[in-house]
Amino acid sequence: MQSARHDFWKGFWGALPFCFIVGPYGMVFGVLAAESGLDVLTAIAFSVAVIAGAAQFTALSLMQDQAPTVIIIIVGLAVNLRMALYSATLAPHLGAAPFWTRALVAYSTLDHSFALADAKYQADPAMTLSQKLAFFFGATGFVGVIWIVGTGLGAWLGTRIPDWLALDFAMPIAFIALVAPALRTVPQVAAALTAAVLSLVLAAVPYGLGLIMAAFVALLLGGELERRKQTTL
Repeated sequence: MQSARHDFWKGFWGALPFCFIVGPYGMVFGVLAAESGLDVLTAIAFSVAVIAGAAQFTALSLMQDQAPTVIIIIVGLAVNLRMALYSATLAPHLGAAPFWTRALVAYSTLDHSFALADAKYQADPAMTLSQKLAFFFGATGFVGVIWIVGTGLGAWLGTRIPDWLALDFAMPIAFIALVAPALRTVPQVAAALTAAVLSLVLAAVPYGLGLIMAAFVALLLGGELERRKQTTL
């Protein structure tokens, strides 16, 4: 049987390409944070505390719009609702780990690390708990560091990055590349399409609340379709 160290490096090398996306994306956040008046240390602390790109960009945008604090918190949590689904998927594999290990897994779960770990666990169900944890932390640790370092570098560069160097496209593309292959059933595809369409239709709703509405409707639709599918089986 392969050692946990081997699985750690498998996760590391599998996640390494994402560093080329996460690094520039972190720099973009750092630049925007600096333009919003945050100093380098505060921007870094923001990324360390939240470590969730989409939620951080959303919160920063709402802060610039002087939205109420409760709205910022609610929208930020709504953007990260997918993390609850990630946790529910990983729980059968990692739920037997000690409390503090599970807490660290919860803190460091990223889109790419979830996608890699979920695919690995399904492909190799004979993995032990230590091997699964090693693979997960290999897949998430270095990328998380790159995100934080990128944030600090971007905040330091501030407005020195020219406008033509548009880096903000990288993460949405990476997110689509991660999520699309996981849409295997009709309810999943229907929920994804509904969320995408409604988020565009409701884009004008203030404080980003249209995103919450789109996600809520998509979850209801996906759940209902899944229920009907199970009923007909």
